[in-house]
Amino acid sequence: MNHLIVAPVLLPALIAAIALLGMRRTLLIGRAISVSAAGALVAIAGALLAQASDGSITSYALGGWQAPFGIVLVLDRLSAMMLLLVSVLAFLVLCYAVATNLDRRGWHFHPLFHFQLLGLNGAFLTGDLFNLFVFFEVLLIASYGLMLHGQGPARLKAGVQYVIINLVGSTLFLVAIGILYGLTGTLNFADMAVRVAALPDGDQGLLRAGALILVAVFALKAALLPLHLWLPRTYASTSPPVAALFAIMTKVGVYSIIRVVTLVFPAGAGAAAWAPAPWMLPAAMLTILIGFVGLVAARGLRDMAAFAIVGSTGTLLTAVALFEQGAMTAALYYLPHTTLAGACLFLVADLIARRRPDYGDAIALGPRFSGIEGLSVLFMLTAIAVVGLPPLSGFVGKLLILHAAIDHPAAAWVWAAILGTTFLGILGFARAGSTIFWKSAQSDEPPRPAPAALRRVALYPPAAILALLAALTVFAGPATAYMEAASAQLFAPQTYIDAVLGPRQGG
Repeated sequence: MNHLIVAPVLLPALIAAIALLGMRRTLLIGRAISVSAAGALVAIAGALLAQASDGSITSYALGGWQAPFGIVLVLDRLSAMMLLLVSVLAFLVLCYAVATNLDRRGWHFHPLFHFQLLGLNGAFLTGDLFNLFVFFEVLLIASYGLMLHGQGPARLKAGVQYVIINLVGSTLFLVAIGILYGLTGTLNFADMAVRVAALPDGDQGLLRAGALILVAVFALKAALLPLHLWLPRTYASTSPPVAALFAIMTKVGVYSIIRVVTLVFPAGAGAAAWAPAPWMLPAAMLTILIGFVGLVAARGLRDMAAFAIVGSTGTLLTAVALFEQGAMTAALYYLPHTTLAGACLFLVADLIARRRPDYGDAIALGPRFSGIEGLSVLFMLTAIAVVGLPPLSGFVGKLLILHAAIDHPAAAWVWAAILGTTFLGILGFARAGSTIFWKSAQSDEPPRPAPAALRRVALYPPAAILALLAALTVFAGPATAYMEAASAQLFAPQTYIDAVLGPRQGG
């Protein structure tokens, strides 16, 4: 009985309460507790990844209640990878928030941050549709507070829009749950998979309706066109470190689509088989186009980063929408890349804005500023990562996606969408970089000193993210092998079903 599986859910819940109490006494204690816990989550996620890498699927029944009657957490290769990704990203973003004193703008940053991790980790581990809804709500409630952290009218306006849209999504989520529960009598993923395959012909229309509503909710979370309109304003309005953490939020929607469609609505699911397949591919390709057109047209670096999240998520969903094992392998390789690259762009944009207090993150010619050389290198490497150019892992990921789509009937459209928007991305970043760095470097004015509050340690988290992307490139072979195994596990759902409904473990 492996109790380590429940640690990614229990630890953030415990630390959120402790950090709240500790920060009432001194900020230093609260910071130490928060950062140490985030580092511990990285170690726990690494151990769980090592456990899942042998192909075993572990089911953990909370309270000893056997599935499908009790709450179960399920660890497989995909969920283990997502746990490690979110823990590494959270640790680096938290270090940056502490280094730039973002957490001093309010008392509740660290508790909200860990409640956000609670929701994210729970969503990746849960084996039950209703508890997926519960963890969605936990992470969304925490994200409301994080988004408004630091206050400001623009942030409040975007926050109201964000709350309203997600409330609509949550309502539709409950509607889908009600339909599927009424048809199957269960919400456990494994049990649903068994019962969906056995539904009579008379229930197939309602089943397909429930499946499509559910996938539409996940598409809203993933910012798939035309459900993407909330993201650019939300991400560009909040503080950059929070937006960097939010880079994983769209991937929760992508993860949910992958998990539910391959497990509950695979080939044998009758009318709901591969439910989103007919419309998801064209929607994903249009999402890529909208994202990179917005990136070119953006007037600020944070706007660029927000539209880059939209475009790269569209690229990811293009591979997912093929619903084929090779394409899923490419998608799983590209998923951590696009998450880390998008987060890095937000952090680099913040560093640039802090060194140009009169101009902020605006893409406008300004005076030469201190540290322009180092920041120009960080910006260039981040741009290479986001666009998907060699030598970083985005190039490998896009090559894998293009190769996986080569035999698909829509291959020409997929290639045109990915290659064409890559060119648009190059134009957008070249315009921004030349305006902010190259033209500013030609100024005869002496460099303006960096603000006293900006410490050199703030450069380390984005540099560490770029190092991780380089490592993902260098170790592309082992990483791809892991993704191939994870993809094969997804397309063999009977193993998951047996692990959950067979011999159980309790805790």
